Formats: sequence, structure tokens, C-alpha cells
Amino acid sequence: MVGENYREVEERVRKACERSGRSRSEVTLIAVSKTKPVGMIREAMEAGACVFGENKVQELCEKWEELPKELHWHMIGHLQRNKVKYVVGRAELIHSVDSLRLAEEISREAVKKKLQAKILIEVNVAEEESKFGVRVDGAEELIRRAAVLPNVCICGLMTIAPYVTDPEENRPIFRSLKKLAVDIKKKNIDNVHMDVLSMGMTGDYEVAIEEGATMVRVGTGIFGERNYGI
Repeated sequence: MVGENYREVEERVRKACERSGRSRSEVTLIAVSKTKPVGMIREAMEAGACVFGENKVQELCEKWEELPKELHWHMIGHLQRNKVKYVVGRAELIHSVDSLRLAEEISREAVKKKLQAKILIEVNVAEEESKFGVRVDGAEELIRRAAVLPNVCICGLMTIAPYVTDPEENRPIFRSLKKLAVDIKKKNIDNVHMDVLSMGMTGDYEVAIEEGATMVRVGTGIFGERNYGI
């Protein structure tokens, strides 16, 4: 079932790229495996998945230890500063950097481990009270301050759009994030790249791709409903 779902999502990603005149290679499909067992991840791997996203640090660490090292792990959930040491060196990309203090902690850990930490700045485009992320009007200041930190590379932006029944409702959200990325790129800030736009989830990833997403985070569409009881 997981493999079948993955192949279906992959086909929908391909068609969305085609509709928007983009190459399929421009979009990374992240299989969001939070709360899902290793067996299901292996099923997704057999269908071609190699990039996985986790929300919880402990889960990411456990799966990183157990599964083949050629997999690519992304930290997509809210990250507390006291957990940074476990993520740096395991997650290839941290999507959810929403404060300078978090960026500073990532920098300290990356310096300690003598590696480059790749991060995205999380932007709360919809300004939802329940969501993390810097507001659009505060994003540039955070980016400028984080960009000077050692051993940190800002690769782009991430947003979590509101839950909607009609994905078209989130098109303006995705468009706003894309515009912000274009505006920041024009400023040529040292150590800042706007190559990555992480936006779009199971309910709206096709619209996100049409609006310029380079990474989409699909969990339920691949693994089915999550089990929060574990």
C-alpha cells in the first residue's frame, strides 16, 4: 500500500511540474514518516523514496541509526534549542529555523562538529497564532543576522500553510513565500541562497509546485493517517 501510494504521489508531482513548465528534477518529494514504523519506511524505499522528513528529534535519531546511511533525513518539525545537538550531523536540512537563538545554537553545534549546517527560515505567511515561524515582515532581518553565523548556510524558506479543504485557498500563501524568496535573492546577501522553497503538504502540494515549491512534504498521502498514540 505504501509503495503504491508513493508511486501515485510521484506521478502527481510529475504532472504538476509538467503543468507549470518545470522539470521534475526541480522538486524534491519528502516522505514525511513521523509516527510511522521502520517497516513502512522500507516499503517507501522500495518504491523509490530516499528523502524522509521527521517532526520529532527522537524519532529522527532512532530511524537514522536503524536505516541505511544513504537516506536523506530532513528535520521539518519545531526544533527546541536543547535538542539541536542531536539533529546537527543527522539531518541534511533543518526546515524550521524561526529565531536567531535557534540559528545560533545550530551554528555552535556545527562549529563543534566541524560541519556545515544547512537551514531554511520558517515563515508564518498566514500569520496563524498556532504556528511557528517568523512573520513575512521580519524574515529579512532574521536572515541577515543568521547569515553571519559560522558554519550555517541559509538555503531558502519554508512555510506551513493553513489546513484547508480546497487547496486553491493556499495558492496566495505559496505565492507570497515565492515573492519573498525572489525579493531576498535580489539583495545578494552573503551566505544566503534562495534555492529551496519548502511548501505544500498532502492536501495542497500540487498547487505549491505550480507556485514554485522545490520541496513538498507529503505524509498522509504516502503513509496514510498518522497514529499519535505511539
